[in-house]
Amino acid sequence: MNRKRLFLSALVAAILIALVVLQVHSWRKFDWAVFRAEISNVNWWFVLAGVALIYAVNTLRALRWAIFLRPVKHVKWTELVAAQFIGFSSLALLGRPAEFIRPYLTGRRVQMSLASQIAVWTVERLFDVGAVTVLLSLAIFASPDLRQLPAYHKIFEGGLILIAAISTGILVAVVLRFRGAVIAQRIEKAFTGKYSSLGNTICRRITAFSDGLNTIKDLRSFALLALISLCVWSMVAVCYLCVTYSYQGEPLRQLTFPDVILLMFFSIAGGTVQLPVVGGGSQLATIAALQSPSVFGFRPELATSCGILLWLVTFISVVPVGLLLAHREHVSMRALSKESQPMPSSG
Repeated sequence: MNRKRLFLSALVAAILIALVVLQVHSWRKFDWAVFRAEISNVNWWFVLAGVALIYAVNTLRALRWAIFLRPVKHVKWTELVAAQFIGFSSLALLGRPAEFIRPYLTGRRVQMSLASQIAVWTVERLFDVGAVTVLLSLAIFASPDLRQLPAYHKIFEGGLILIAAISTGILVAVVLRFRGAVIAQRIEKAFTGKYSSLGNTICRRITAFSDGLNTIKDLRSFALLALISLCVWSMVAVCYLCVTYSYQGEPLRQLTFPDVILLMFFSIAGGTVQLPVVGGGSQLATIAALQSPSVFGFRPELATSCGILLWLVTFISVVPVGLLLAHREHVSMRALSKESQPMPSSG
């Protein structure tokens, strides 16, 4: 397992180094004096407003998780807030190996298994992806502002592909919600013999995913979860708007709500490639979108300044509170990262 993590970390580092080299190559005329001037011109009250929104988002995530648990256990959402802050702080400090700290801490708090909480985490991801897709689709297809971008046609085509992919995923999820057990049994039976181990693994994963979908109690719960998810990502988008608006007298203030939704999507896509503490992918994707002539076309110094500030506000700002809560809970983030790794038997 350690070798696998080392290999993945090395691969991610190589990708990030390549991206940085490409960025540096394109920043030959980068003016550090201008960069410092951009940072010094920031209105920090808007930045603090963005941080407050991120804190509110984590609180809403705790409420949503409590709703997921309702079919099996009634839990006060206030009991789950600490797990959200500690989990996201661990993710910022330790990277992807800390991904399951949130479900692990939540399961420990409500006395439920890690497997059951990973199922909840999986469904949470589905709602997040769905909410971001809805917001991005509205921005792409309904906003006259984005139509002015030079790369709009490529963005439009990418939006169509994304909608098709998400729609297919939703259809698969619906089928697994009602027929997951039957499909798992058929797959396990089909792989009996030489590939029985692979069949068992696929069967466990389908069963776990299907069980996770059972956390949605009824249509009312689904509507409430969808509404909260849309609120979560709308608030994140408003946070982006606060940060871009904090640059006084700059062209960044001209960015509209649909613009920052597109920028948020670039950041999310880039965030899949990152290293602990330093991040990487998220900042580079955001900076690339801000400075690209075919997207927003801002000068490199302004794009870099804004990209770094957005990363600090949306990703790193929770760390102080997360560390304080971890200290109060008497837990070590590194120990939690090891303890929260699913056992092979859980799929």
